[in-house]
Amino acid sequence: MKIKEKEFEEVLQELKAVADQLGASVRYEKGDFKGGYCIVHDKKIIVINKLTNLQKKVMILSTALKELGIDSIYLSPRVREIIEELSDVQ
Repeated sequence: MKIKEKEFEEVLQELKAVADQLGASVRYEKGDFKGGYCIVHDKKIIVINKLTNLQKKVMILSTALKELGIDSIYLSPRVREIIEELSDVQ
């Protein structure tokens, strides 16, 4: 699946909605890190480096969602395919 550059923002929003569905909050922070999924005080948090490009943000979020477990929720075939493909890229 090829995602056009202008579609990455839309995909990012769709993935953030999936994170909400899974009970995880998405935060954008500055720092010397790539990002990923973690648990802080019993809260599921996906941290993404604010300074990374849009494509990398989508990859990080895809990987984090796959770690959280997407098998038990409904996702559109397109979103599921994006998560499966982009989580393997890193």
